[in-house]
Amino acid sequence: DGRRYLDGIGGLWCVNTGYGRSEIAQAMAAQATRMTYYSSFGHHTTIPVAELSSVLARLAPGPLNHVLYGSGGSMANDTAVRLIHYYFNMLGKPEKKMLITRTNGYHGSTYMAMSLTGVEYDHIGFDVIGEPLIQRVSGPDLYRRPEDTTPEEYGAQLVAEFRAKVEGLGPENVAAFFAEPIMGAGGVLMPPPGYLQGMREVCTEYGILYVSDEVVTAFGRLGHMFASEDAFGIMPDIISSAKGLTSAYAPLSATIISDEIYDVISVPQAEGSVFAHGFTYSGHPVCCAAALENIAILEREDICGHVQRVGPYFGERLASLADLGIVGDVRGSHFMQCVENVADKETK
Repeated sequence: DGRRYLDGIGGLWCVNTGYGRSEIAQAMAAQATRMTYYSSFGHHTTIPVAELSSVLARLAPGPLNHVLYGSGGSMANDTAVRLIHYYFNMLGKPEKKMLITRTNGYHGSTYMAMSLTGVEYDHIGFDVIGEPLIQRVSGPDLYRRPEDTTPEEYGAQLVAEFRAKVEGLGPENVAAFFAEPIMGAGGVLMPPPGYLQGMREVCTEYGILYVSDEVVTAFGRLGHMFASEDAFGIMPDIISSAKGLTSAYAPLSATIISDEIYDVISVPQAEGSVFAHGFTYSGHPVCCAAALENIAILEREDICGHVQRVGPYFGERLASLADLGIVGDVRGSHFMQCVENVADKETK
């Protein structure tokens, strides 16, 4: 009927380069015609997988140069859990199994990923995995932080809680910490100043792997290909990504791991153990072709630069809503923003 709609959330935070991109459709069609499918098992792969892996190694921060593929963000986090446990087993530390996540953190909807998730509403009616394997600490909520507490003090309190949790469980038992740079489905909850850096420091001190869940924040949403280092100044050991990787033109996820982890899990052990992990559609060539063209668009059109230029203005305009009676808080960064409505500003 002639109406036009603005999809403010971009699908489910995933259509980063926009709808109707014929370039991506054409790249997928060309790959489907050339080689529809071949598996990446047994030391074989396809050209799109090799090319995409090289591109992701170039874009990802620091020593994160190796990629395991799946079909979505939940699968990326499931893959992370499996390789974390295998990694510590191969290091001769099989007792390091516990995974720490945060209240209101979201990591997916498969059995393991939902168990990692700290949004309790999503657990209702399901038998999720709990303690001792999965442990929870408080996630940040600056809007509801204790009164008379500065954002910096609040962040320090959360880091202290995390440290106490690790020490109480025994660092020798804790394998990894999962965190979104900005907590998405839990309410676009921003990290307090210095908080993520403090959590990273605790992980480094106790030999805990830091998993940065960038399923939402990667590929331009915050003005960077990856936000962990560029936006928040932290170097994770593992990055989970999906969504904007293909801008939802095809289902694809990438679990990106450090050289240090790769060097351990890639070496066959004396007892014949190998990291036997993967799926039929891991690194599907058509999906990888979509990702390659999608990333080419992001770079060619300087979409990250556009987000950096326009994002602060967008935030300022949204902030003007804060005086409305039903608005409790306006928060976020660049193209990941939230307006929280409340019935009572005093009680929140």
